[in-house]
Amino acid sequence: MSKYVLILAPYPFNEAPSQRFRFEQYLTYLTNEGISYDFKPFLSQKAWKSLYASGKTPQKIMSVFISFLKRWLLMFQLGKYDFVFIHREAAHIGPPIFEWIIAKIWRKKIIYDFDDAIWLANYSETNAKFHRLKAYWKVNYCMKWAYKVSAGNDYLAKYAAQFNKNVEIIPTTIDTIHHHNLSTDYDQEHVVIGWTGTHTTMRYLDFLVPVIKELEKTYTFDFLIISNEAPTYHLNSLKFLKWKKETEIQDLSKISIGVMPLENDIWAEGKCGFKGLQYMALGIPALMSPVGVNNQIIEHAQNGYLLKTAEEWKEHLALLLHDRTLRMQIGKSGKQTIDERYSVLSNQEKYLALFS
Repeated sequence: MSKYVLILAPYPFNEAPSQRFRFEQYLTYLTNEGISYDFKPFLSQKAWKSLYASGKTPQKIMSVFISFLKRWLLMFQLGKYDFVFIHREAAHIGPPIFEWIIAKIWRKKIIYDFDDAIWLANYSETNAKFHRLKAYWKVNYCMKWAYKVSAGNDYLAKYAAQFNKNVEIIPTTIDTIHHHNLSTDYDQEHVVIGWTGTHTTMRYLDFLVPVIKELEKTYTFDFLIISNEAPTYHLNSLKFLKWKKETEIQDLSKISIGVMPLENDIWAEGKCGFKGLQYMALGIPALMSPVGVNNQIIEHAQNGYLLKTAEEWKEHLALLLHDRTLRMQIGKSGKQTIDERYSVLSNQEKYLALFS
């Protein structure tokens, strides 16, 4: 018997990394298994662009109002669905009104998926004035009312287990066939140390900047930052590429050594190590802070490096800058880890089992 799934997510299709690498890349597998779906984002493409632009408060308010209206009308059309898959939240702001209707009025089986410690306040300066409307506490109720919960790592699963006994750990995964299907060039003469991320997480690089300055005195390399906004660091080696969805993988493959420094705080504990996974999928040796799930992804000096102090970062960056063979050895071992544990192919059965 075929199944019909309603997918509710905050953002438009193929725009947000959390959606692209949590569930969107599995949709073909749903179809192949005879599972039909409707994808209904809270924000339209126009509303999404408006909400994350500076200023334009009236347009933002109108966009959110229209989004709420569409969600409300959708609540009268749920009878045909066997499952409702909710990524993070059914509505961008406000209490869990729609989740309550789906669970308590329609009594639908909710599969609740999340990949960050989203019960904690975390917001950009662009929309700081709106963050109180987020109702971070609603996450607990979403978990409680769910049929199943899909969490991105052990830390998130442990938190979810307080509210729901049916929790499955599905890591944020990499599509090694259709997306991350290139490899770094181990033979390129000019070595590139690289980082990718949004401007909101760029602050983690503050710790690494003095290390890069020290390395510049001895080695010749580029320090490449791929982001939605240009960095303000004063480094001789600094290069910037504006993140583009169309060239994301080609740009990442320019990196010879990937870095992922983090602060050891409660928010970082909930992160799913995605930057590191991206590096590793392209055969790039990954250097990461030993925080949260990074400790499970990386086996130190085997498929990457876990580094705490500035001196450790400097030592291992210098080691890789100097040794091409080591870069290739660690990079290939990291790619094998992705293929075996963090790829779409290795997790597809676990994902499909959510709908059983």
